[in-house]
Amino acid sequence: MGQEPRTLPPSPNWYCSRCSDAVPGGLFGFAARTSVFLVRVGPGADVIPGTSPFRVIGELVGHTERVSGFTFCHHPGQYNLCATSSDDGTVKIWDVETKTVVTEHALHQHTISALHWSPLVKDLLVSGDEKGVVFCYWLNRNDSQHLFIEPRTIFCLTCSPHHEDLVAIGYKDGIVVIIDISKKGEVIHRLRGHDDEIHSIAWCPLPGEDCLFINQEENSELQIPNGKVIAQTPVKKGCYLATGSKDQTIRIWSCSRGRVVTTLKLPFLKRRGGGIDPTVKERLWLTLHWPKGQPTQLVSSCFGGELLLWDLTQSWRRKYTLFSASSEGQNHSRIVFNLCPLQTEDDKQLLLSTSMDRDVKCWDMATLECCWTLPSLGGFAYSLAFSPVDTGCLAIGAGDGMIRIWNTFSIKNNYDVKIFWQGVKSKVTALCWHPTKEGCLAFGTDDGKVGLYDTYSNKPPQISSTYHKKTVYSLAWGPPVPSTAPGGEGDRPSLTLYSCGGEGIVLQHNPWKLSGEAFDINKLIRDTNSIKYKLPVHTEISWKADGKIMALGNEDGSIEIFKVPNLKLICTIQQHHKLVNTISWHHEYGSQPELSYLMASGSNNAVIYVHNLQTVIESNPESPVTITEPYRTLSGHTAKITSLAWSPHHDGRLISASYDGTAQVWDTLQEEPLCNFRGHRGRLLCIAWSPLDPDCIYSGADDFCVYKWLTSMQEHSRPPQGKKSIELEKKRLSQPKPKPKKKKKPILRVPVKQELCNGNEEESVKESSGPVENGVSDHETEEEAREPELPCGVTSAVSQEPVICTPASLGFEKSKVTINNKVTLLKKEAPKEKSEALIKKRKARSMLPLSTSLDHRSKEELHQDCLVLATAKHSREPKEDVSADLEERFHLGLFTDRATLYKMIEVEGKGHLENGHPELFHQLMLWKGDLKGVLQTAAERGELTDNLVAMAPVAGYHVWVWAVEAFAKQLCFQDQYVKAASHLLSIHKVYEAVELLKSNHFYREAIAIAKARLRPEDPILKDLYLSWGAILEKDGHYALAAKCYLGATSAYDAAKVLAKKGDVASLRTAAELASIVGENELSATLALRCAQELLLARNWVGAQEALQLHESLKGQRLVFCLLELLSKHLEEKQLSEGKSSSSSYNAWPAGSERPFVERVTAVWKSAFSLDSPEHSQAAFQQLQDIKYPSATSNTPSKQLLLHICHDLTLAVLSQQVASWDAAVEGLLRAVIRSYNSGNFTIMQEVHSAFLPEGCDHLRDKLGDHQSPTTPAFKSLEAFFIYGRLYEFWWSLSGPCPESSVWVRAAHRRTTSVERSQQLDNVSPEETDPKASQPEPSRTLELDMTLTEEGEQMLNACKELFSEKHAGLQNAQRTIAEVQETLAEMIRQHQKSQLCKSTANGPDKNEPEQEAEQFLSSPQNQCKEEKNEPVSLPELTKRITEANERIAKFPESIKTWPFPDVLECCLILLHIGSQYSGFVTQELQQQAQELLQKYGSTKVYKRHYQTLCT
Repeated sequence: MGQEPRTLPPSPNWYCSRCSDAVPGGLFGFAARTSVFLVRVGPGADVIPGTSPFRVIGELVGHTERVSGFTFCHHPGQYNLCATSSDDGTVKIWDVETKTVVTEHALHQHTISALHWSPLVKDLLVSGDEKGVVFCYWLNRNDSQHLFIEPRTIFCLTCSPHHEDLVAIGYKDGIVVIIDISKKGEVIHRLRGHDDEIHSIAWCPLPGEDCLFINQEENSELQIPNGKVIAQTPVKKGCYLATGSKDQTIRIWSCSRGRVVTTLKLPFLKRRGGGIDPTVKERLWLTLHWPKGQPTQLVSSCFGGELLLWDLTQSWRRKYTLFSASSEGQNHSRIVFNLCPLQTEDDKQLLLSTSMDRDVKCWDMATLECCWTLPSLGGFAYSLAFSPVDTGCLAIGAGDGMIRIWNTFSIKNNYDVKIFWQGVKSKVTALCWHPTKEGCLAFGTDDGKVGLYDTYSNKPPQISSTYHKKTVYSLAWGPPVPSTAPGGEGDRPSLTLYSCGGEGIVLQHNPWKLSGEAFDINKLIRDTNSIKYKLPVHTEISWKADGKIMALGNEDGSIEIFKVPNLKLICTIQQHHKLVNTISWHHEYGSQPELSYLMASGSNNAVIYVHNLQTVIESNPESPVTITEPYRTLSGHTAKITSLAWSPHHDGRLISASYDGTAQVWDTLQEEPLCNFRGHRGRLLCIAWSPLDPDCIYSGADDFCVYKWLTSMQEHSRPPQGKKSIELEKKRLSQPKPKPKKKKKPILRVPVKQELCNGNEEESVKESSGPVENGVSDHETEEEAREPELPCGVTSAVSQEPVICTPASLGFEKSKVTINNKVTLLKKEAPKEKSEALIKKRKARSMLPLSTSLDHRSKEELHQDCLVLATAKHSREPKEDVSADLEERFHLGLFTDRATLYKMIEVEGKGHLENGHPELFHQLMLWKGDLKGVLQTAAERGELTDNLVAMAPVAGYHVWVWAVEAFAKQLCFQDQYVKAASHLLSIHKVYEAVELLKSNHFYREAIAIAKARLRPEDPILKDLYLSWGAILEKDGHYALAAKCYLGATSAYDAAKVLAKKGDVASLRTAAELASIVGENELSATLALRCAQELLLARNWVGAQEALQLHESLKGQRLVFCLLELLSKHLEEKQLSEGKSSSSSYNAWPAGSERPFVERVTAVWKSAFSLDSPEHSQAAFQQLQDIKYPSATSNTPSKQLLLHICHDLTLAVLSQQVASWDAAVEGLLRAVIRSYNSGNFTIMQEVHSAFLPEGCDHLRDKLGDHQSPTTPAFKSLEAFFIYGRLYEFWWSLSGPCPESSVWVRAAHRRTTSVERSQQLDNVSPEETDPKASQPEPSRTLELDMTLTEEGEQMLNACKELFSEKHAGLQNAQRTIAEVQETLAEMIRQHQKSQLCKSTANGPDKNEPEQEAEQFLSSPQNQCKEEKNEPVSLPELTKRITEANERIAKFPESIKTWPFPDVLECCLILLHIGSQYSGFVTQELQQQAQELLQKYGSTKVYKRHYQTLCT
């Protein structure tokens, strides 16, 4: 058992050509996220003998974004120096002994992609970026050199170990160049042969080309000349260079001849083992290492993570040796990114490799075997859990989609880690070991998945079929609680798995049957505790160790305590007021058993509460107790608490993890802080106490690290407060920013990012950008990650003048500065540096620098100039040697003729262009008078300026026009479209300017120009308006789009687009707009929509105002008026479902004492001037064409009322014009709507309001019994009687039969004094619609008799016994029943097919048996007496016969619905059986006959048999 701290670090960064390095003596470093981790290897690691000889010793913290390059200084005496490059734009030089920044520079303007410390020049650092810029930086003399060799993306660069000025650079497109930095980056060789990214460049360790006996002719087809060899080349002896490329080849080049001498093609190896999803296709990364002193050996990576040692003695044989060939599973399982050699203090030659599999491996070069492996994390460490059975096994759940099992007590290997990834595929946010079963680990993920892993096997995990809708917060094993599901009480395990998800639900999973549906324990909680209110959102679950008590933490901060088996709520703790993150029960063993009742909890508040629940649990209260006072309060943290764990070795000792970046050990009984750990650079997410070592604790955080630390080694006793807290915060600021705000660089830093999503985890896509888990952004990070305090402006200010203004001037004397202060120092020094830069810039640059320098040569040269000049000026005949001298001494053109001066100007101009000063070249050409030439040159190079174009008219009109057009094109390339359009306007190209702005979506500017410069009727203007309007409409800017359509005189579109949003204000505005522009039909439609929206809000006044917008809506105003009066009437009677006190009614005269129809017509007359039949007829015509769909039981009540009132309005209007046929049809439609919707109350209200005296007056008005409306009237009358029949039945069934007019008179005639006294208390209301629900029948008193009205009503029921309607309804029922049977047969067939496909070897006859069982079951058989299954032909026959019967009925019968005849028969028979003498024998006989004849369906048969028996 190791007693030293350990670190499980973040994964080394991917897709970087050099982000790990090592120096002799055993120090290795690798870049991980935004920092560099240092590892001591060999004897100096100071580890326990017998364990792996390496130890993570520290971290270099300072960059704010991904570190893309890392290199040590390989000069003796300077092994403590190293350099890093980062996506934050800086290159930092570090002292690893103090772990502080020595100096830094921010010369690069683009993402840095390559970095190397020269092996020959001890203070030279060479870096390259993705735009092809190379900077050489000499830190001792604080000097830098800018080189721009090729406009290509640099992938890697390596300085020569044999010549201090040579650097080899590999590009993304496969080109390799060797440059001489002493000659301003002059290209010595351009090596062509690769056709894809260059991943690695390695120089042969020995100079010269005699070390390899390579047949130079063997690859003659590949020996392509690659640039000429300079005569003065410093590589006379030559040297070999090896390059590895994505094109799957390694090429070895001869530098003396600049050509490839051999090509090694990577072999396709059969993967051995490999912990990777075989379905994932990976890209290749080919990295190389040429061992020191071994020119005939070359190490390379391969396709799947294997390492190869190539034998170059016989290169034509392609001979290689596989690393770790004898040991299974020792190789990397995914592609390798970096290889670096390391010589330990005991002179062992090692090789270190970093890979996409997140392992760092160390190889012994003598045996090619793996010495040790350092695992790492590719995401936040969300969860830690020690196995209660296999002591020392620590499960780690991380954000990279993998579960790691760390055997923390391994004697030989400190990092004995096993990885599980199958079936996870998401961030692992929760873990929980089974309390007794070996190797059984439950896990929960970010996407709501819950699964079980057997860590002793290689099988994929079992996954629960029930997913949470959001992240799984926590898992817990506990005793099974009774499930309310059918069959839930069968065979069950002793422990089930509980999971709590982000949606607030706790599920119980059966580990024996994870494929079954999980049980939501809220159902049991609600039933057991008779809870009617909404249950709180659960965020945490924790079981007491004895399995008898469960605690649930909630989003509102409350904690509920439940008792098994039925989860009876015994206690609610109202302590926290924010979301509860963690609950932990004290262990049961120890010197004080009563401590097992202690429960600690942490929330989004920073305070930890400990409650002692012994009294509550032992007293077992009948009703829940509320606790508001804690047993102990632990204050000290400054941010939310994420995890709590009790020490298994102490009584009452607790460890807490917090977002303040620290872990705190507490003595809870004394409320005393004991020690505080501050090693993490992020927010802590999980914590675990070692089960065997009382001094050892493990913690995980969002810095991708898991630390093992010892409480005895911590110098702090409590969390940081005040200034210390701020300092700790600054320390964590070096973490990546969630949303990079820099504008000078793109977010995707590495140029290969578009190809990266090939790995097992998708995180690789964005590993470098922001606080993400190698690409998968964390939800908490996005919300709560702290922003670095260093303003973006500081970095950019330092970067504006890279050559002059470099922070490297801080020098070595600053090496003691701390990291945190370094940031501040840089901020303070930057303004000073900038001012020096401005002073230097004041000195004007010479226009003729070459001539000036030639005039400052040696005295002999100047004298010779004089002689040459004299000869040229005074010789009568031109001599060839004089002309040659003048050509060489071009600066003498200043003193000779014009032709020579032009040559001088030409040479000076070329010099300016090469040095990047085109403006000086342009001035020289102007001096020469060649303005046209200047303009042409500037246009070709894209260097035209406002000044040049302003001078263009001097060269003539046509030149000026051409120059302006060229400048406009140039501006377009620079995305300055508005400026380009302005220049086009200066040469009167209005249409071109407008089109340019339009094509680049500058519509506002284009319209302004077109409006100002073109004719109003020009079609271009309308096209602009319409195009812009369409885009605005698509983007949801409806008001502005409407303005565009109005500008284009397309008012209809303007109104339509305004109405798109659909709110009341938009609809009203759109209706008014349409009315203004004369779109009357559209205006009416929109106004009606607006009124309907207001209707939903019960704003009756607003609805009428909206309808006033258009005259054609007068009919609708009548409908809304009737609806308002009816709603008010229903509300007064407390019948309206949507009763609301906020209704805004119109101030119409009430007149509630008058009949309802009279009140309606009175309001219509006074408010809408509807005082003549002509007005009524006009309104009727407006409304009769509007058809609404028929109602169903799901029709919303407000919509139903509107449709009913529409029909009633038509009925009332028809009465006004004495059109009684239409009045009957309108009333009937309203009644049928209420009947179809199942709203009996509304139907009765329609009857009482519009037919208060029944249907007799309508019969009189209709007159002729053969009228076409007679069937409609018969239906209306039947529905009226149907409603009264139900009221009669309910009045008899109710507790007070005296309240009905149909039986009251009989009681009044009784002579009983008591009965008279009872009658005195009866309400005088004759028909109380409140008695709307049937009650169980009561025993009728012997003296109860029918009134005359009751007799009339029962006699009228004859009208309901329509045999035609009974026959029609029976046929319709038959069809519906057959269709239902067929649908059930289809469902059974589908179910049997599904069972057949999923079951193993099902019985072939099972589906048929199931179908037969279904069809012969009592519920679904039609031949009950024979109990026979129904065949498909018989069903077809039945449906055909029923359709034939329906076809025989006259259309008048089928047009208008009729109450269910058999239903009315059953009610009358029921009344007759309960109250003898009420129903005549004739009526009963008729009802029985109808039931016998047409009651063939099962429902009527059953009820009829009940009545008969």
